[in-house]
Amino acid sequence: MFRLAMLLFVVIGASMAGIFIVAALVAGLDTQTPILVAAAAGFFAAVPVSYLVARQLV
Repeated sequence: MFRLAMLLFVVIGASMAGIFIVAALVAGLDTQTPILVAAAAGFFAAVPVSYLVARQLV
């Protein structure tokens, strides 16, 4: 299950980072620091999400 979660993390991490970046831009945070923080937050938020999705698939 760990390998499946890591494969899913590649896709889910990129998607969630993009979603968080778009949310930051919509909120008017258009400088470098908030965008990088939003991308990192989305990337790290994808860890439990990818584990939960992998658990549902197995």
